[in-house]
Amino acid sequence: MSVDDSIGPAVPIERSTGGKSGGLCFERPNETTMGVLEDKARARLFYKYLSRAYDTINPFIWNETMRDEALEWFGIEAGDRVLDVGCGTGFATEGLLRHTEDVWALDQSIHQLEKAFSKFGKRGPVKFHRGDAERLPFADDSFDAYWSSGSIEYWPNPVEALREARRVTKPGGPVLVVGPDYPKTTVFGKLADAIMLFYDEEEADRMFEAAGFETFEHRIQQRAPGTPRAITTIARVPDAVDPAQ
Repeated sequence: MSVDDSIGPAVPIERSTGGKSGGLCFERPNETTMGVLEDKARARLFYKYLSRAYDTINPFIWNETMRDEALEWFGIEAGDRVLDVGCGTGFATEGLLRHTEDVWALDQSIHQLEKAFSKFGKRGPVKFHRGDAERLPFADDSFDAYWSSGSIEYWPNPVEALREARRVTKPGGPVLVVGPDYPKTTVFGKLADAIMLFYDEEEADRMFEAAGFETFEHRIQQRAPGTPRAITTIARVPDAVDPAQ
């Protein structure tokens, strides 16, 4: 999506060609074929229908207890400007607003955003934008912190999106990403690969390292035994490199 698709005031775009963002385009961290829903047009169509029942289904996979636990790890403070990428209907956005009033939210699905508008208002406390995680319509170092839960599995190039997360977040700021942990059985693993991106801690290491992160840790979350597991990564944006050095 372009900046013309944004909802609310956009921060001017000043994309780096070096330094934080590098200018390199990385491929997926492994050689597996992309899942059906990692195609952006298919994902938008999928959410056109899923958005009607999303808030009913989501708590069975990613509930308030898990979200609030991740928010504690995130460690944001009042006044921090936070970007919520893949905000969907605003489930995580709601939690973020309990910690700071300066929340910006982005999603590529207008149907998901319309659900979020019904909760917060189109011009309410959240600054909404329609856009692409792999091409964020914001200047470098625009945010104190970056959050994304339940979105990475739809990104065709997750490393590029993580590079964007690093670009728009200030040095030292936290980047928290929640995605689906890779199934432990071969059958479910093959099924998962056919649908969207599932990954384990080893693959998460490769993605975050390729995106230029140096400090990060992964934690596994699960609503109850036998339910889908989430892999939550908390990373820190590296300090800026002095060009004179």
